[in-house]
Amino acid sequence: MAKRQEEASPDAVLTRIGQAVMLHRGGDREEARNRLGELWQELGVEDDTLHHCTLAHYLADTQDDPADELAWDLRALAVADRLMREHDARAEHDTRAEHDGAAVEPVAEGTEHAARSPRPPLRERPCAPGEESVEAGEPGDGEAAEANRRRAVAAVRGLYPSLHLNLAADYVKLGRPDAARAQLDLAKAASGALSDDSYGKGVRAAIGRLALRLTGTSGEPAPPPGQHPWA
Repeated sequence: MAKRQEEASPDAVLTRIGQAVMLHRGGDREEARNRLGELWQELGVEDDTLHHCTLAHYLADTQDDPADELAWDLRALAVADRLMREHDARAEHDTRAEHDGAAVEPVAEGTEHAARSPRPPLRERPCAPGEESVEAGEPGDGEAAEANRRRAVAAVRGLYPSLHLNLAADYVKLGRPDAARAQLDLAKAASGALSDDSYGKGVRAAIGRLALRLTGTSGEPAPPPGQHPWA
């Protein structure tokens, strides 16, 4: 049991994601897919975490069938959306409590109101190799916990351009240009959250390249299954 918990700890998950990504980049797509799929099963589906979002994001890259790649990219986007709704609900709850001047009393587990109580804070987002890890604080950590939560939310927002870009590329492969354009528009709209680093510049450049492909002016084919449009 202790070993299982250690394997599922944030640091261990980050390490295993990085190892699988390196395998994929080295050409062993099947082994990368198997390892990421095993990790997905270990994490379970009872909760939405940034680990789930990133895992689904990378699992999409390891699929041989474009339809399977689309399914995993849609899962990654769905998790990101739920995490942002969780953040918005928490922010609204805190704002209302502050406005009313009422203290938020703990709710006993199993009561009628337990299902409607705010969910735990955002967890750490697994980063791509080389990215900085973002960890959310635990309840009661005060200002430090709030700062960490804000960083975690910023990390989710920064992932949206890539999520939509990958979906646009998926739809191009599947011969659905209208859906691809819709996702590309969303990627452009979300690109303001990107940092001005190599990753952000790469995603922005890929958005531009895919836009050219969709207008038929670049002459470039859609990326093959398992390859980021910004690779």
